Amino acid sequence: MPKKPRRHASSAYKSGLEVKNNAYLKERQKEVRYEVLKIEYLPTKIRSYKPDFLLDNGIIIETKGYFENDDRQKHLIIKEQHPELDIRFVFSRASTKITPNSKTTYGAWCDKHGFLWAEKFPPEAWLDEPGSLPTELHIKLKEGKKSD
Repeated sequence: MPKKPRRHASSAYKSGLEVKNNAYLKERQKEVRYEVLKIEYLPTKIRSYKPDFLLDNGIIIETKGYFENDDRQKHLIIKEQHPELDIRFVFSRASTKITPNSKTTYGAWCDKHGFLWAEKFPPEAWLDEPGSLPTELHIKLKEGKKSD
């Protein structure tokens, strides 16, 4: 059952302070606009991300079977905040749609947002590209952690 909005003094406002401000603004504005905007925002809490693989040339490989919306949004934020990083995706199936009713596939999403991608394995060309490991202070490289 949806939550009913709280009413104050049988009005559309949620508090007495809102009622008072409405009256104040009514006398001073042409029009009073109450809760007419909806502003979306991203949380400002610091998060961290551990990429799946870091190649010798500094290319970051993220492998994905499922590429959910939260993960897609995270990668857009990371790309915006760390444009110096070269993050690429390897999908188990790049033709998977991002949602059941979408026409956009994982690969098409990457193309749209400027991410390189491959299917199953990274191409040999990615391994041979020149480059260097990230050295920025906000990127912590753990030495000695290697897979078997």
